[in-house]
Amino acid sequence: MPSTPREIVRFEDFELDAGSGELRRGAARVRLERLPADLLVLLVRNHDRLVTRAEIVDALWGKDVFVDVETGINTAIRKIRQALGDSSESPRFVETVPARGYRFIGALQTPEVTAPPVPASATPPPAPRRPLWRSPLVVVAAVAIGVAAVTQLWLTNGSRERGRTLAVLPFENLSGDPARDYLADGLGEETIASLGQIDPEHMAVIGRTSVMGYKGTKKSLAAIGRELGVDYLVESSVRAEGTRLRITSKLIRVSDQMQIWTESYDREPSSLLGLQQELSTAIAAQVRLRLSPERLDALTRRHTRNADAYDLYLRGRSFASQRTAATTGRAVEYLQRAVAIDPGYALAWSGLADAYSSRPINSDADPREMGPRARDAAAKAVAADGRLAEAQSSMANVKWMVDWDWPAAISGLRQAIALDAGHTFSHVVLGHVLSQSGQHLEAERSLQRARELDPFNPMVHAISSQVAFQARQYSAALEHARQAILLDNEFWIGHMTAAQALVALERYDEALTSLDRATRLSGGNSKPLSLKGYVLARTGRTQEARTVLAMLESAASTRYVPHYAIALVHAGLGEHAAALAALERAAAERDVHLIFLTVDPKWDVYRGDPRFAALLARCGFGK
Repeated sequence: MPSTPREIVRFEDFELDAGSGELRRGAARVRLERLPADLLVLLVRNHDRLVTRAEIVDALWGKDVFVDVETGINTAIRKIRQALGDSSESPRFVETVPARGYRFIGALQTPEVTAPPVPASATPPPAPRRPLWRSPLVVVAAVAIGVAAVTQLWLTNGSRERGRTLAVLPFENLSGDPARDYLADGLGEETIASLGQIDPEHMAVIGRTSVMGYKGTKKSLAAIGRELGVDYLVESSVRAEGTRLRITSKLIRVSDQMQIWTESYDREPSSLLGLQQELSTAIAAQVRLRLSPERLDALTRRHTRNADAYDLYLRGRSFASQRTAATTGRAVEYLQRAVAIDPGYALAWSGLADAYSSRPINSDADPREMGPRARDAAAKAVAADGRLAEAQSSMANVKWMVDWDWPAAISGLRQAIALDAGHTFSHVVLGHVLSQSGQHLEAERSLQRARELDPFNPMVHAISSQVAFQARQYSAALEHARQAILLDNEFWIGHMTAAQALVALERYDEALTSLDRATRLSGGNSKPLSLKGYVLARTGRTQEARTVLAMLESAASTRYVPHYAIALVHAGLGEHAAALAALERAAAERDVHLIFLTVDPKWDVYRGDPRFAALLARCGFGK
C-alpha cells in the first residue's frame, strides 16, 4: 500500500510536518499537544492570511459543538507561542488581529513533499483525526461573532440611507522612533473627531476603538473596508525628515480600491495644531460633502494654539484610553500640565473631568476627593467652549455620577449629541443613565447607536451588557459581555459583566471563574471581589464569603474601600441590617456605586423595606 507523502514546512530553525502535526527544532522534537498542533498547521497553511476565530472553531471543533473560547483558542495560541518562543507583543510567527483571529507571519521556506520509506509490513493509514474534547460555550462565541458581523452588515446597508461611511485607519509611525507612537495615535483620534463634526447627517465616521484593531495589520484595504462596512478609508503615515515631520494621507474608495486623493503635509513638530482641520476639510471636499462655515468654525475651536499643551493632551489621552488605575493616573498628570499651560483648553479640561469621574469606579478612588475635582474640570471645559460636545458630555457625566442629578445629565447628554451626533461616549452614557432611570427601551436604543458608531469597542459592549442586565435580559447581557471579551480578553469590565449575568442565570461556578479573572485583571478592584463574596454566600459557602468580607474590611483600614462593596457581601449573607448600615455609610461618602441600587436585581429583595426606600429618597436619584 503506498504511503501518504509528508508535507514539510520550514521557518527559521523549525520544521513542521503538516500531515502529522509534529514540530521539530533542529534534531529535537518540540512537544506540542494535538489541538495546538492542529491550529499551527491551519495557520501555516494559510500563511499571511487572517484566519478568523469562526474558521478556527469550524476547522478544529466542527459546527455543532461547544467550546470555551478562552480555554480553547486562546490557550492553544498561547501554547503555540511557548513552543516557538514567540511573543504576542512583538510576534515573529503568530500575529493577533484583535477581535478577529490570527495570522502566521513567519517567513516560510519552500515546502517539501516527500514520500517516506514504505515499511516492511504496511499498516492501514490512520483515520482522519477529529478533535476529542468538548465544552459548553462555543455557541456564545459564535453568537458574539455573529453580532459583530450583523453590525457590520447593518452599517454597509445603512450607509445608503444615511449617506457615506468613512473610517480613518491608525496613522502609521514611519519615523523609526516608538516614542512618537502617541503622536500618530493622537493625530488619528483627532482626525476622526474632526471628521465626525463635518456633516453627521450625511457622513458616518467609525469610532477610534474599532479602527485601532487594524494598527500594524497586513490585511488588504479591501478586506478592512468590507469588515468595517465603509465606503471610504483614510490611510495616513507620519515620517520624520530631519527636524520636520511629513504627514501623508490618502483617501481610498473601497468599492474599487481607487485612490481618489492624496496629500502630504510638512510640519515642524510645533506647527501640528491645525492639521486635523486641514486634513478634515480636504477629505470632506474629496468625498463631495458640503462644509458649512459653522462646521469649519467648530473645527478651528477644538484645539489650543500652544504646541506644548497640545502634545501633553495627546499623551494624556493615550494613557486615558488604557483604562487602568496606573494609566489613568498618568493621564491625569499630563492633562493637568496641559491646562496649566493653556487654562482655556476645553478638550484637555474635558479629558481631565472624565479621568476624575472614572477613578472611583475603575480605581476605587475616594469619591469625596474625585467628585469636586471632576466637577471643577467639567465646569472649566464648558466655560472654555460650551459648544464642544466633549465639554457638555463631561459635565453631564458629572451630573450623573457625582451630583446624582439625572434629569440634568440626560439633558446635557442630549445637548452633546446635538452638537456631535457621532460622539460615541455621549450615546453610551445616555444609555446608562436612562437604564438607571428605568427607561430600558430608550437605553437600549442609545447603546445600539453607540455600537453602530464604534462596533469593535469593548467598553460599548460591556455597558450594553450592563443595560441588558438591568432590564432583566440576562441572556442578552451575557452575549454582550462575551462580545466585549472577544474584543479584548484582558478587559476586566467585560469579565465582570459576564459574571453578573451568569449569576442571574444561576451558573455560579462559571461566574466565580469570571470574577477571579476580573479581580486579577483589574488589580484587585472591589467590584469583582465583593460580587464573589456575594456569590459564595448565596451558594452556601459562608466561611469563604466571610473571608472575602474580612479582606475588604481589612483593606478599608489602610485605603478607601467603597462601603457598597461591604454591603453587597452582607446582602449575600442575608444580613439585612448590616447591609443597610453599610449602604448608609456609602451614602455619606457619596459612593458612586449607589447609582446601581435603583435597578440592580440583586437589591430587589430590599425594595419593600422602608429603610431602603428612604435611603434612595435621600440620594435623590432621578429628581
